[in-house]
This record gives sequence, C-alpha cells and structure tokens, in this order.
Amino acid sequence: MSSKTGEAPQKQTLLWFIVVSQCVLALGCGPHYENLIEEICLAKFREDMQELDQRHWCSWEDTVELYGDLTNCTYLVALKMECFWPNRLVDEFFIQIHRHYFHNCSLSGRLLRDPPNRILGPFIVVPVVVTLLMTALVVWRSKRSEGIV
Repeated sequence: MSSKTGEAPQKQTLLWFIVVSQCVLALGCGPHYENLIEEICLAKFREDMQELDQRHWCSWEDTVELYGDLTNCTYLVALKMECFWPNRLVDEFFIQIHRHYFHNCSLSGRLLRDPPNRILGPFIVVPVVVTLLMTALVVWRSKRSEGIV
C-alpha cells in the first residue's frame, strides 16, 4: 500500500511538470516574436498590398506570392527566435490579416467573375442553334406527313 501512496504524488508531479512545460513553450514566443513579425513581416506585406490594386486583393493568382512570403517570414522569424511554428500568435496574426485584407472575399478565395467570351460563347450559341434546328425539323416533318395520310 505504501508504494501506491508514493506513486500518486509522483504522477501528480509529472502531470504538473508536463502542463507547466507546455505553458512555457506556448508563452515562450511572447511579445518579442509578435513585435518582430509585425515590424518585419507585416510591414513588407502592407507595402506589397498597397502596390497591388485593391480590386485584386481577392484574386488568389495576384496575392498567392505575397501571402506565401508573409507565411515564410513568420516561419523564419520563429526559427531565428527558436520558437515553434505555427503557434497561437501566428494564428491570431493571420486572423487579423484576413480581417483587414480579405474580409470581402468569397469563401473559395477567388475573385468571382464571368469566364472569357471564347468559353462562354459556345455555351450560349449551341443551345440556341439546336433549339432553332429542332423547331425547323418539327415544322418540316409536320408539313410532310399531312400529304402521306
């Protein structure tokens, strides 16, 4: 019975050690990391987005490189500061980025627009022509069958 009594405090101590070490890891990248990603990464991203016309902010083709650079920047800063990545601060940082720059974008992340005329044209012309041909065929067959009976 005495061995079980000694195991309980050891398990409790081990549990507290694990919890505390995880909290230290989670908080290890505190305000210094946050300040650096804002000063270095966000500053460059802001400049790049200002150069891009605001109408193109929702176009993935136009922003994928800028977004990738921002992601890589946050990763490199975390690597230099010996922080794990991604972390809570990075998540909050990107949520703020999305709220500011991409809040009016569709869920697919792409700017919705009509396809080019060379693609849209056949989808309009073919059904119209088929409808006219079928109508002409029905009229022609109905006039032809009147004399046969």
